Amino acid sequence: MITRMANEIFFWAAWIIIPLLIEIVPAVGNFFILLFKRIRIADDIKLEYLPNITLMIPVYNSGQTLYRCIKSIDDSTYPNHLIEIMLVDNGSKDDSFAIFQKAQMEFPTMAMWWMNSKQGKSKALNKAIFNSNGKYIINIDSDGILDKHALMNIVRQFETFPDVDCMTGVILIEPALIDKTKGFFLKQFRKLEFMEYAQAFLAGRNFESQFNSIYTLSGAFSSFRKSVLMKTFLYNTNTICEDTHLTFQIRAILKRKVHLCNDAIFMVDPIENVNKFYTQRQRWQIGELEVSHMFLKNKLHRPITGYFNDFVIRLLMTDHTFAFPRMIWYFVLIALGCMNYNFRNVAIACLIIYFLYVFSSFLYYLNIISFLKGYPDLRRYYARKLLYLFVLPIFNLFAFFVRFAGIINSIKRKSSWKTLTFTEECKMVNETLRKDFFFILNARALLLKILEKPAPRQS
Repeated sequence: MITRMANEIFFWAAWIIIPLLIEIVPAVGNFFILLFKRIRIADDIKLEYLPNITLMIPVYNSGQTLYRCIKSIDDSTYPNHLIEIMLVDNGSKDDSFAIFQKAQMEFPTMAMWWMNSKQGKSKALNKAIFNSNGKYIINIDSDGILDKHALMNIVRQFETFPDVDCMTGVILIEPALIDKTKGFFLKQFRKLEFMEYAQAFLAGRNFESQFNSIYTLSGAFSSFRKSVLMKTFLYNTNTICEDTHLTFQIRAILKRKVHLCNDAIFMVDPIENVNKFYTQRQRWQIGELEVSHMFLKNKLHRPITGYFNDFVIRLLMTDHTFAFPRMIWYFVLIALGCMNYNFRNVAIACLIIYFLYVFSSFLYYLNIISFLKGYPDLRRYYARKLLYLFVLPIFNLFAFFVRFAGIINSIKRKSSWKTLTFTEECKMVNETLRKDFFFILNARALLLKILEKPAPRQS
């Protein structure tokens, strides 16, 4: 009886209590913190003075999206005569420059500059920073569109809170492009990506912003005080995650605050396919490890104290160190049947964990709806995706496996923007299994021949 009770306690502690304490309980706490933050937000702050700002747009074969991006700036509520746009081309081979010329003709009230730089994205951005004139520098990707109030809200945050030196905006997938998607599976995948982005920014980074614990500024939409940016080493050219590197410089070296502007929204294109998702998330994972090693290699020898004192070490241990036992847990499900565990208990434990994740996603869902109050169309679109909360844990599990593959690949491969796609890696796995399987078959056939061969006669 005692042995059975001990087994039951161990089982439920391992499968329910640990996930509950590490992920579910913090989600409940985050819900109330974000709820109080939304109540305290003042929406009627008006500025008596509007400064000049600089928008940096890195360009590389952006002919299909560049015009929409520039037009969204022209449609902004921020005065055009105070906006300077610097488009930095990194060796485009399409009609991006012709699109720029067209935009110059159609939007004559905006100052736009075209700069050529064939030295990579980081050096292109650094070139734009050195040539900028705005009080605030805002970096956006060329494949997205700004909400019309985004620039005004960014500047309002900077002017209202002098201690905030850099901010990331909210990145969301453009709903109109999701609805135009052909193919049932890809369309559902993009809707889940939309839900994931909304949760990551309007819940995750929104909470982190309260405690100055945002790990990385979003490279697709970030903003800086130029006076602070010029005190850094700017964008690093030796890493694939230059935005994360710059975030560490500002927070860890300059000891400045990194925040989220939760009412500055930037819409980006949905992911093209699963292969693009696979390479994108692996690149993020590899870059995260790379930059962390640059800044934390002298702190990681004390992981226990660092876990409680440094949110970066805590995040690394959660995302990377705990990823290996988490992966083992999934395979333990197969082994539990051989350890005299009741299959019914295993199934119930999995269902409880699943519904706990759904519950935590629902809490974030309520937070996100409250923060989208000023965006009725987006709010309506997001609110109608309630049932996708039941699929989101599965989507997040798939994303975990992709990130885990990134951890494994970072051990043997050098960081690079070009990584193997999911299809390419599956082919490599199949080839390896085929070679190993054929080796076993050949070895078996050889052994059978040896055993069947008659023994030599003794004279």
